[in-house]
Amino acid sequence: MSVNYTTRYATNPEDFKSYGTQRLRDDFLIQNMFVDDEINLVYSHYDRYIVGGAKPSSSSLKLETIDPLKADFFLERRELGVINVGDTGIVKVGDTEYEIGFKEAIYVGRGEKEVSFMQKDGSQPLFYINSAPAHHAYPTKKVSQDDAEVVELGSLETANHRVIRKLIVNSVVESCQLQMGMTQLKKGSVWNTMPAHVHDRRMEAYFYFEVPEGQTVCHFMGEPQNTRHIWLQNNEAVLSPPWSIHCGSGTSNYTFIWGMAGENLDYGDMDGFDPTEMK
Repeated sequence: MSVNYTTRYATNPEDFKSYGTQRLRDDFLIQNMFVDDEINLVYSHYDRYIVGGAKPSSSSLKLETIDPLKADFFLERRELGVINVGDTGIVKVGDTEYEIGFKEAIYVGRGEKEVSFMQKDGSQPLFYINSAPAHHAYPTKKVSQDDAEVVELGSLETANHRVIRKLIVNSVVESCQLQMGMTQLKKGSVWNTMPAHVHDRRMEAYFYFEVPEGQTVCHFMGEPQNTRHIWLQNNEAVLSPPWSIHCGSGTSNYTFIWGMAGENLDYGDMDGFDPTEMK
């Protein structure tokens, strides 16, 4: 069993304007999260947010603490959100095992000392992980697709017809600052989060999956009138600073998971920009 991590530091928006392709990818793109019998994490200095993945294969994977936390156990001062993007698997919290199916989530509150990820009957789950600092201990809760708050937005005419499932939000789960959900693009639609917005009170991370073989997604970021882009493949993620827009367009429809943390829990707290304003 192995828990690996790397660290990403925060970026000044003025410095960001000078970044080339490789610097953008080095600072914001997250790849290779799902490796057999490993937990791979990125510790970000944007709101101390952690993004990663766990792929239990031959053995159970324990979520052990990492050095930047300076903690006796991972959730000593943190909360955790997990969404399964593979086959049905098991998340064990303390002595309780939770069966988590495809596109189901689990929230784990501060103070839980033991969290492990396991297969179920030889299946291959892929557990996508987000974590944020927490000031209070809220109870662990599994969130199914039926539990989610569902919103349908956009249209085929504007190529952004999508269904949003809010899984870990304050209308569904009590949390300190962590929020997570899933947006699925309808067939024929490719644009997500358009019109684009920023929310300077929160950072965000996007994880793209169900990208068909041979297809790709272009993720846009940066200040609204000074944007940049990163091309992503299936099962890759990108960090979005609080001063940055976050939207994307694919060569096919796809699904992505959004996760965020910061000043408040108001999902609608955003400053929108008309598409014609973007540069």
